[in-house]
Amino acid sequence: MLEYSVKSGTPEKQRSGCLIVAVFEGRKLSPAARLIDQAANGALASLLRRGDLEGRLGQSLLVHSLPAVPAERVLLIGAGKERELHESRFRELTAKAATILKGLGASEAMSYLTELDIKGRDTVWKLRQTVEINEATLYRFDQMKSKPAEDKTRCKRLTLSVPKRSDLVPGELAVREGLAIAAGVRLARDLGNLPGNVCTPTYLADRARQLGEEQKIQVSVHDEHELRELGMGSFLSVSLGSRQPPKLIVLQYRGAGEHEPPVALVGKGLTFDAGGISIKPAANMDEMKYDMCGAASVLGAMQAAAMLKLPINVVGVIPSSENLPDGNANKPGDIVTSMSGQTIEILNTDAEGRLILCDALTYTERFKPAVVVDIATLTGACVIALGKHASGLLANHEPLARELLAAGKYTHDRAWQLPLWDDYQKQLDSNFADMANVGGREGGTITAACFLARYTKAFKWAHLDIAGTAWLTGKEKGATGRPVPLLTQFLIERSRKHGAPAETAGAADAA
Repeated sequence: MLEYSVKSGTPEKQRSGCLIVAVFEGRKLSPAARLIDQAANGALASLLRRGDLEGRLGQSLLVHSLPAVPAERVLLIGAGKERELHESRFRELTAKAATILKGLGASEAMSYLTELDIKGRDTVWKLRQTVEINEATLYRFDQMKSKPAEDKTRCKRLTLSVPKRSDLVPGELAVREGLAIAAGVRLARDLGNLPGNVCTPTYLADRARQLGEEQKIQVSVHDEHELRELGMGSFLSVSLGSRQPPKLIVLQYRGAGEHEPPVALVGKGLTFDAGGISIKPAANMDEMKYDMCGAASVLGAMQAAAMLKLPINVVGVIPSSENLPDGNANKPGDIVTSMSGQTIEILNTDAEGRLILCDALTYTERFKPAVVVDIATLTGACVIALGKHASGLLANHEPLARELLAAGKYTHDRAWQLPLWDDYQKQLDSNFADMANVGGREGGTITAACFLARYTKAFKWAHLDIAGTAWLTGKEKGATGRPVPLLTQFLIERSRKHGAPAETAGAADAA
């Protein structure tokens, strides 16, 4: 991670390895760039008149040793049309600046992009987004390479500018929140990117224990024998074809009073999903190591909550297993009994996530949670419906759905709500059991949530289908760490309702 600080001061007076400022389309200097230009007797304006930079989004120009400006370099970043500088474009130009900064020789830099005017967003939002985007840009996964590439990033410290001294303390808190979320995202990405022969249910349980020791989170792990005693026949049926034993991982973070009902996060932890007897096509099956990204996001969000010392109680429940074909594996037509006593006809063994989640949701009742949110890479139908930009959201409690949608909108880790009407429940009818585990091709994301809804009648519940958002395919293949930002913001807002805000950092720098 970079070292971050917050400072209030005019750019033309800053002694820095690199100042980062914006230029709008039409060669219009941002306010910070204009102050630098005035101090440098119009040197920036002169460069722009020569056509070196038009100001289109993503363009950049590095200028060395401007006269009368103590900074060694000034990095001009094209911000596009000023009136069209919204959240997405701010994130894009921030990522562009971070990418360029990574390759420069400057050991430290100061960004004035945080002073740009983004409609509806304050300085705190811009600072937090800058930290998260910088850390995401710097992220590399090379744990499995025999000779990891040398880290050539020379910049070690990034100062973020704020307009007023009164912004310093909230700015420091924004940085702390951004760093905590970035750490949670990094944990989730690392776990997701690990191969299935390393990140097994046992490995995931060990990593949860390690997190518990690092962050003072209570962790318990239930093994196969205990799952059988609990009556988790649905969960256990999924692991029948695997030599890796299943684990139920339970984490408890206590930041509020002992009697304060917890928020429960339930994460799908399929460390590899070949589809079982209903085996998946060979193409891109390697990406099924990402089927535990729901579990990874629970660990990431709980780490962030603990780092911020949020005054809230959080329970994480992670059912973890593999789903492989074997002579002992689930077969289409098999009927299993869930922990709730309801029976399930397994028509498709590749619809296994709901089979482990339903028992985990029933188990969660014992904590008497205020609300429950499950997170799962559950359906390919969600990828078709929403692509990679939004997670699917379904809920049996509308206020909870609104909380999650608002958290996603704030963090730009967005979700989109789908209906959970009873009309869809009929698709799960079975001639031989209480329900089938699939409801046909129509509305696959909705019928999967309808299945889970049958196990959530005892509490307020929401379901996040992250099948399209948890990882990227193609050239940029890799885990994204979503929806850790959404979940952490959701916990931050909940903690503000029930207690004091998260701890603030020390005094910020001043010019």
